[in-house]
Amino acid sequence: MKPLAGKVALVTGGSRAAGRGIAVQLGAAGATVYVTGRTTRTSRSEMNRPETIEDTAELIDQAGGHGIAVPVDHLEPAQVKDLIDRIEREQGALHILVNDIWGQFGEPEWDKTVWESDLEAGLRLLRLGVDTHAITSHYALPLLIKSPGGLVIEMTDGTNDYNADRYRVSFFYDVAKGAVSRMAFALAHELDKHEATAVLLTPGWLRSEAMLEGFGVTEENWREATVPGFEISESPSYVGRAVAALAADPDVRRWNGKSTSSGELAKIYGFTDLDGSQPDAWGYLVDGEKSDEPLDVAAYR
Repeated sequence: MKPLAGKVALVTGGSRAAGRGIAVQLGAAGATVYVTGRTTRTSRSEMNRPETIEDTAELIDQAGGHGIAVPVDHLEPAQVKDLIDRIEREQGALHILVNDIWGQFGEPEWDKTVWESDLEAGLRLLRLGVDTHAITSHYALPLLIKSPGGLVIEMTDGTNDYNADRYRVSFFYDVAKGAVSRMAFALAHELDKHEATAVLLTPGWLRSEAMLEGFGVTEENWREATVPGFEISESPSYVGRAVAALAADPDVRRWNGKSTSSGELAKIYGFTDLDGSQPDAWGYLVDGEKSDEPLDVAAYR
């Protein structure tokens, strides 16, 4: 079944991690997926990772969709405008936009106040994690609203409920994630009259390429990692299936302005991670904070 056959998607920041998982799963559902990023087979972003947008496009094709890799720096308005003009010229429409660009590279400055943080790095994080989303929405949404039923996914870390009363990592990280949350809220208001939907979505503990490498494991043997809590982790395909499920839902408008997670959507739409489980990382974290005893992870998978 290809419920997204004929649909056109743009996944920004699709070189790796959640962006790659989302792009591939949209392709598996039959979509044509434009995947953008700064890491290609001839150049790398400052993250200096080997994964490329061309690799992602090939995985989309292998999954049954059509992947189109386009090198774009989403901080450069002219490049973003050219991208959207190309999508309109080649496809005539844009049905799904996933804003997944993020600005964290290297080790985060855990529990750093604004005055203790590296200012240059912090401001760069805000530009990459916030400005890119605004620039992309500015140019992409006029095309998206030309077709009824458009969907915008703003990717973040943590649901609104979880983040509301918890300090997240550091000043700049916290502010960036809060800004993306508010973007989803604002877009939901602005898109409502155009019969389009904006959703804030978070994965759980993501087994990204960098995370697996850092823990010395692979997707095949990730359970061997001896990191507390990692047993509740999920593959990038899981949040990808969450996006595909939203995009295929004829009643997706019920999600407009909502904050949700891959774990919550799995329970509603019935999809699973690659291993057949349905990990609920945020439920596990919240319940773990309330319990004096270790939780049974199996109850949250």
